[in-house]
Amino acid sequence: MSKKKLLTPLSAILRRTLTPTTALFSFNSSRNFQSPAFFTSNVEADRRLFPFGGFGLPGNHRIPGKCFVSSQSAEKADARCWNCSASPEAVPFLLCSSCRCIQPVDQSVDYFQIFGLERKYDTKVDDLEGKYKAWQKKLHPDLVHTKSEKERECAAEQSARVIDAYRTLSQPLARAIYILKLEGVDVDEEETLSESELLTEILEIREAVEEAADSQALNEIQSQMKEKLKHWSDVFTNAFRSRNFGEALKAIRRMTYYERVNESVVKKQ
Repeated sequence: MSKKKLLTPLSAILRRTLTPTTALFSFNSSRNFQSPAFFTSNVEADRRLFPFGGFGLPGNHRIPGKCFVSSQSAEKADARCWNCSASPEAVPFLLCSSCRCIQPVDQSVDYFQIFGLERKYDTKVDDLEGKYKAWQKKLHPDLVHTKSEKERECAAEQSARVIDAYRTLSQPLARAIYILKLEGVDVDEEETLSESELLTEILEIREAVEEAADSQALNEIQSQMKEKLKHWSDVFTNAFRSRNFGEALKAIRRMTYYERVNESVVKKQ
């Protein structure tokens, strides 16, 4: 990109009509959202670095596949504390209210139930961090290091699951993927998609990030990405409400790429 071209406003670059190119993306739902070198110079490398996959959270955050189960009521007629046999007083039954013993993980309890949230994408998560910390004060393995081996194992598993639940629900992209999974909408890891227009747009944005001369230019790109993420998050909300899962998946694809652009900007700042 020439120096003269760098003076063109990013908004104009993002809006202009570009000649589509043909590319196939691997639609991969592995929960690894690591972002390796974001910048490469050829399309084949871009196919490897920008597969539509890696659904999950940036960095080391992940959404374990085992958590995607039906969220029917976790209350069972025979559910009792393994230590004192007391019946659960409420769902989720992570901790016995009678003997304070940590219970084994119940996979039928979904992440929304753990934090007492309504199971919908646009649920209010303002106090999510507080609820997360409250659970960890009860479930952290350090609190039961002198207890039985079984309770130590339960504490480790419950604490890890609460961490996964918090990381998943606190981020819009991960929350969108998770709630679709709860609805039984999965992603075929072998499916290939032709997204030439999206690829062209991302290549343009990537080039703008690479050529950004200062923090102001990077901040402008980041602001653009936030607007796009907000737009496609709203698209997902409406699609999910109307159970238009095809449109919901389309929204997730775009949110995934714009989130990766944000990651690249943060790395360069």
